[in-house]
Amino acid sequence: MKTGSLLSGAEEPVVRFESVGMRYGLGPEVLSDVSFEIAPHSFQFLTGPSGAGKTTLLRLILLSVRPTRGIVSVFGREVSGISNDALTGLRRRMGVVFQDFRLLDHLTTYENVALPLRVQERAEASYRAEVVELLRWVGLGERMHVLPPLLSGGEKQRAAIARALIARPELLLADEPTGNVDPSLARRLLRLFMELNRLGTSVVIATHDYGLMDLVEARRMVLADGRLRVEGP
Repeated sequence: MKTGSLLSGAEEPVVRFESVGMRYGLGPEVLSDVSFEIAPHSFQFLTGPSGAGKTTLLRLILLSVRPTRGIVSVFGREVSGISNDALTGLRRRMGVVFQDFRLLDHLTTYENVALPLRVQERAEASYRAEVVELLRWVGLGERMHVLPPLLSGGEKQRAAIARALIARPELLLADEPTGNVDPSLARRLLRLFMELNRLGTSVVIATHDYGLMDLVEARRMVLADGRLRVEGP
């Protein structure tokens, strides 16, 4: 299978890193001289050994941390020095699946997935059917009224993925999104990410699962020792 598209001359990259370095406190650099672009409508994997800096790279794209040096641009905006309101506006154009799920325990599965649409102040009548359909697709149709503490790890993972997808973000960041599901469901979720990509969303999936990556002919961004190399189309 092939996915992704070429960046046309008329479109800004969704993400651009220029000679980015990142360290925490006085420690050594976690990332060193990282430069790359993510094209609109593209699909790529982010991989590398544990501790290579994948989560830090995702946090930089998500604008939850700032680089120690270099330039990070998201949706055509260079992010150093911009206001918190502007950062919030950029983040709302992204969907993210965290390794620790970050579901709200006092909300049902349905309410967690619908939350990004509620934040947009949409009326429930305008999105209820869409939320229910997505929950059924990821196998949570019978669990939509259950609170997260009563869900299994795999069910929490699927709920987190559904929440990230529901608003059809321009950029989806997924940190080990298939780590708690069986291989069959992992392939099904991958097809969901690919369908979202075909609808126009740029997708970045951080994963150690080479079997999953081998199912798709897509670019791989490989981190090792804080440095990045790009493989594939």
